[in-house]
Amino acid sequence: MNNAVATPAPNTNPCFNEAQWLQVLFLLADTQSWLQQLQEGLIWQLPVKNRKKLLRKCWYLTATALAHILERHYYKVPRHPLASKFTLSIPAIAAAIRDAYQQAPAPKPDSDLLQRVWDTGAPLGYDTTGRVVSVLTVISTAAGEIVTAFPGTVDLRGEKGNPVSPP
Repeated sequence: MNNAVATPAPNTNPCFNEAQWLQVLFLLADTQSWLQQLQEGLIWQLPVKNRKKLLRKCWYLTATALAHILERHYYKVPRHPLASKFTLSIPAIAAAIRDAYQQAPAPKPDSDLLQRVWDTGAPLGYDTTGRVVSVLTVISTAAGEIVTAFPGTVDLRGEKGNPVSPP
């Protein structure tokens, strides 16, 4: 008895409706473009100088990433009580993320992501131990899309928010 599964050759699926598939593809592309425009408009509404720098192709803050950062790390949002928290205003958080670009990226341990660790010189929140910190860590993809940002640094065990310096 042969239990091998035959795989069909590519593009030979008799149920493939090319016209319908193209309509869905174009609908998704148009929707994605529209959402991109809305997202950029949202960032432009932030009262931050040089906010255009948050929309560079090499350093890009999406609405999804900003929502994640604020949901997890903004002191006014009562979720994730053990996470490090920003105690700045939202425009000041965005400005700090924008300014962190000046730091050279370094590999994030055990990840394909990059991190920029920048000492702002002024308190911006507290880390997971409750200590006030002036250090901001921004995690991004190699292409520059910002994934998250938080007060403090990533320690060697991969925990967020601890103010230890990398070796």
